[in-house]
Amino acid sequence: MSTKPKGSKRAYQSTELRQSATIEAVVQLCSEQDPATLTTARIADEVGLSQGALFKHFPNKNRLWESVAGWVSEQLTRQVFSAADQHQQADQALEAMFLAHVGFIARHPGIPRLMLGELQKPDNGPAKTIIRQTLARYRKKVVGLLNLGIQQGRIASGIDIEAAAVLYLGAIQGLVVQAMVSGEMHTLEQAAPRIFKLYSASFQEKPDDPEK
Repeated sequence: MSTKPKGSKRAYQSTELRQSATIEAVVQLCSEQDPATLTTARIADEVGLSQGALFKHFPNKNRLWESVAGWVSEQLTRQVFSAADQHQQADQALEAMFLAHVGFIARHPGIPRLMLGELQKPDNGPAKTIIRQTLARYRKKVVGLLNLGIQQGRIASGIDIEAAAVLYLGAIQGLVVQAMVSGEMHTLEQAAPRIFKLYSASFQEKPDDPEK
């Protein structure tokens, strides 16, 4: 017979819910201010906790940022990769990834600031490591789809795969930065299809010239 207190399961669930709420609050707050200036006091206030209570769920700020980075990594790759996996044709999968990624950022506009802020830090802390690994996985997925597209005859065989992967990520980043500069993050999803159309034009297989 278990000797575990009856309230322990409810307390555990409450802890997880508070942790989740805190992580989501950080993501939201990053859309309102520079992540580097975000204090634990501000975060605690956002979720209705004292700083002492916040540190019961996250021992220190580094652990909190590590958890936030882990959440971003899991959510981004799951949503974006699953969008790609719904398509057999590589070019369609790349477009689905692109649109899913932009949609994710549109729903969570604080994430670009958060990721860039971590990447700019001089040390290699856990949060920065998670983000770098996430970007590496993302790039690997793009390269894999580009290679698959060549095999399927959907992407021109002579393209520079490495450059195409850089340009793919750069197109998303440029679109996001432009929206941040203009203060119109809500326009991201409207612009994304046009940007991808321009990108995809660079790797589409050209028909043979009948005059050659």
